[in-house]
Amino acid sequence: MPDNRYDRTRLCRPFAVFAGGMLALIVLALAGSAYAIDQPVGAANETIFARKILMDSINNNMDELETMVGSSGGINLAEGREHAETISVMLLAFPHLFPAPTNQWKPNVERNPGTDTYAAPAIWENFADFYQKAGAASKVAYKAARVKQQDEFRSSVAALRNACDSCHAIYQKNE
Repeated sequence: MPDNRYDRTRLCRPFAVFAGGMLALIVLALAGSAYAIDQPVGAANETIFARKILMDSINNNMDELETMVGSSGGINLAEGREHAETISVMLLAFPHLFPAPTNQWKPNVERNPGTDTYAAPAIWENFADFYQKAGAASKVAYKAARVKQQDEFRSSVAALRNACDSCHAIYQKNE
């Protein structure tokens, strides 16, 4: 009769179960990785949409500021500072909505203005400059949010418009 203390099949069975379980986990992990690889396309489109919404909100606040400073009446500084503060915060977040998979500009194609990108490839070619320009514009808006005089507020809003336009000239496609 064989000695069961040294039965290889009995000793190998727990290892086989463990190895099989590990193999199953690896297969599931790789399947999950393959799924994750497919995600950036959808995620990129959602990110492009999110940055369009954020930029639209920045534009709406900027329109309010320019309407205020363009009127012949007095400026409601409290309201104006609030718009400037909102723009400042949004501009800090804005460059983080430009991950590499959202570099989807293609020339000479018909675009859907609601979902397609107008971000120039130059953003990703010189992201440090793009990031710096967004940060600088945020600081201009931050300073505008703290002024106490109407004339100073008007010049701050003009400086903010200039900061926005200079960035758009380089990093936004208008085709």
